[in-house]
Amino acid sequence: MIWRYLIEVPWLVFLAYWAVGALKTRRTQRTESFAPRYGILFLEIVGFALVFMDETEFGILGRRVLQRSYALGVTGVVLTWAGIALALWARWHLGQYWSARITIKEDHKLIRTGPYSRLRHPIYSGLDLAAIGSALAIDRWRCVVGVCLIILGYWNKARREEAMLTAQFGADFQEHCSHTGFLFPSFR
Repeated sequence: MIWRYLIEVPWLVFLAYWAVGALKTRRTQRTESFAPRYGILFLEIVGFALVFMDETEFGILGRRVLQRSYALGVTGVVLTWAGIALALWARWHLGQYWSARITIKEDHKLIRTGPYSRLRHPIYSGLDLAAIGSALAIDRWRCVVGVCLIILGYWNKARREEAMLTAQFGADFQEHCSHTGFLFPSFR
């Protein structure tokens, strides 16, 4: 049970930072449409509910996936903290251009610093990594299903975001894509 508390702390830090950071963003110039946004959000909410809510344990979803061990718990906690750290680092580099929705902000700039020098979507990568770590620490089949939904949601959101960034930045964004990874880092 201690693993549960050790993975909840970074998620709470993440939520607090996100809430405060949301107060300091630029005005939105263009945003994604309603239906795709809420389809992706639905996947993410269901995914996170499966990972973190014990009430979703029924049938095989409540069973352990792996043999319980200290190493598994530590690995889960470390991956959770690392993923949240990556997401926070990326959020800090986005600064006023960040939005929970796929948007183009006023005077939007293409960010290429920090984790954006190797990844095009480091926030999503970090949150995926943290979800995987949390799932390892909790170790239930419901967490496996939840992580799959979370990754699917962020992958879909990243694809939609890339379409908007390509329309906004054209050749500059394509050049950026040539030396950065989609959700995994590129070391070219």
